[in-house]
Amino acid sequence: MHIAEGFLPPLQCAAWFAASTPFVIHGARAVIRASKESPENKLLLAAAGAFTFVLSAIKLPSVTGSSSHPTGTGAGAILFGPPVMAFLGTVVLLFQALLLAHGGLTTLGANVFSMAIAGPWAGYAMWKLLRRVSAPTWLGVFSAMAVADLVTYCVTSLQLAIAHPDATEGFGGALAKFLSVFALTQIPLAIAEGVLGVLLFGFFTRVAKPELIRLGVLKQKEAVGVSA
Repeated sequence: MHIAEGFLPPLQCAAWFAASTPFVIHGARAVIRASKESPENKLLLAAAGAFTFVLSAIKLPSVTGSSSHPTGTGAGAILFGPPVMAFLGTVVLLFQALLLAHGGLTTLGANVFSMAIAGPWAGYAMWKLLRRVSAPTWLGVFSAMAVADLVTYCVTSLQLAIAHPDATEGFGGALAKFLSVFALTQIPLAIAEGVLGVLLFGFFTRVAKPELIRLGVLKQKEAVGVSA
């Protein structure tokens, strides 16, 4: 998903920066507000950021100019809402570009928009939808994590198709090509990320259940296991 340095035209790089910046600024304010509300929030914020950093640093070769990996952004979106992940995800992507040469600085705005904005918002919407219909908590966590992952790659496909339209079929042909490649590699990863998310929130339930209840993730008698 990390679009490499120089793979997007300068004008599109600028456009994605412009689109992402308001979300990141709003997310920074949300992180500050959450940190001030409770010291325990700082631990969960750090855990959400570290989870995203580790999962998204697993780099698997994919279509030219990008890569495949889990994203981990659904966890923070469930805990604190998607605005927080816009900021945490940007910090993660910036460090990965500088320290790991994973993604680029000129393409940072595009990568932020797909992984730190679009994915978390989609995952959060799925989480809220399933909570509203009283689905099991584990199913909500699994679906939110998987959807956040898949939507990230759909947006990356869109970005790549805009930048590199097919010579004969144009934007539509390029989008179909990028989506078909990402779907084959990403669906298993999204399912695996959903399972990992259930395990992560099961752990959180054991060590930080009062904080999950306070944040509205869980109700008093809930747990994130397959029996929830």
